[in-house]
Amino acid sequence: MAKAKTVYSCSECGAQFPKWTGQCQDCGDWNTLQEEVAPSRPVASAANPKAARFEGFAPKADVQKLQQVSVKGTPRFGTGLNELDRVLGGGLVPGSVILLGGDPGIGKSTLILQSLALLSEQKSTLYVTGEESAEQVALRAQRLGVQDADLALLADNQLESILDIALEHKPEVLVMDSIQTLYTDTLQSAPGSVAQVRETASRLVRFGKQTKTIVILVGHVTKEGALAGPRVLEHMVDTVLYFEGEQNSTFRLIRAIKNRFGAVNEIGVFAMTDTGLKEVANPSAMFIKRTQEDATGSVVLVSQEGTRPLLVEVQSLVDQSSLANPRRVTVGLDNQRLAMLLAVVNRHAGFSLYDQDVFVNVIGGVKVHEPAADLAIVLSVLSSFKNRKLDSGLAVFGEVGLTGEIRPVQRGLDRIREVEKLGFTRLIMPKGNQSGIKSSKLEIIAVTTLDQAVRAAFE
Repeated sequence: MAKAKTVYSCSECGAQFPKWTGQCQDCGDWNTLQEEVAPSRPVASAANPKAARFEGFAPKADVQKLQQVSVKGTPRFGTGLNELDRVLGGGLVPGSVILLGGDPGIGKSTLILQSLALLSEQKSTLYVTGEESAEQVALRAQRLGVQDADLALLADNQLESILDIALEHKPEVLVMDSIQTLYTDTLQSAPGSVAQVRETASRLVRFGKQTKTIVILVGHVTKEGALAGPRVLEHMVDTVLYFEGEQNSTFRLIRAIKNRFGAVNEIGVFAMTDTGLKEVANPSAMFIKRTQEDATGSVVLVSQEGTRPLLVEVQSLVDQSSLANPRRVTVGLDNQRLAMLLAVVNRHAGFSLYDQDVFVNVIGGVKVHEPAADLAIVLSVLSSFKNRKLDSGLAVFGEVGLTGEIRPVQRGLDRIREVEKLGFTRLIMPKGNQSGIKSSKLEIIAVTTLDQAVRAAFE
């Protein structure tokens, strides 16, 4: 197959040039030229059908009326890990392309190897590793106790060679670990560059769609928290999963931020152990373990992640500041929202914190960015500021408005059921979520204003 021609396109104006230069000659911007494969019309060849397939040759599609399209249930099959299936929306869909991102060393390869070992019992799989040798993968499999799995392994990072082998073995699940290590001979740039990542990913997506193969791409995350490579990579795939967690914490969260076959913002919880990742079926009980019952500045928040209610502990520390601009620091929460809530507390609750350093943390490395965390943040901060502990059997949720009202949030009934299940005795919640709720075990305190919530928490 003849080598494809490449051009350099300007990311700002779209102008194309036969070779790279520092400055775009059309718009004048610097360092905006990126290598791309020159567009050409692929020609099918009976003598070389693989080359035709690789270049994107496919039968011509027919126009259909919408009402004539047959709608059937989407076929799925489980991965063997219930937490992963939850995030995927019930399991894997044939022909889907999944992008799994996460920090280096967070456990992406461990998760992939464990799930593939379970999948290999019912489906044909192919694990392509471009970062490690086959011996390194075998050592990890031995540590995880899955060394006897019927799993096909390939250590290679040349795309054309990988696709040749995939066409020969016809796996139902194909894993590429990682997309940043792959390269194609049609481009001259190094593996991991924008052009290489975009081109290899687009051809893998095309391969998965045409052969109904499930393709799982593993990608690294940059220091800013974004997937390494072009943003277009997330638009090409069907599902984007983020594997996150603190390096010094045993908990790992897998979160769906895009899913064409299920709900987004679903999370799965795992615990990292010496023998691999273990599923955490009841994460709320793990995140609210308190070592000090009489500590001030601590409150339990009833959060909601996708369809799963999650109880987490929010801790605050308020101390006299010696700086001209007191610090406002959050971990796992929105820092800008904290500044807004402190202004609301000053205006509508009568507590001035302009000369205080405020630190707020969500225990367990969980990230909570929903408005329902507002009331928990406020009560936690006031508990530390007043040096008064809150009832250990108390849980709270609710959004705080700029006018001091407590606004209702979604899925209030699910949150209440989770609080009851874990044995809490009191719940402060928005009055707008109270309709139709009856509970004999739980004292529900429905409030409409911030002042009512503060009085109920510290009475």
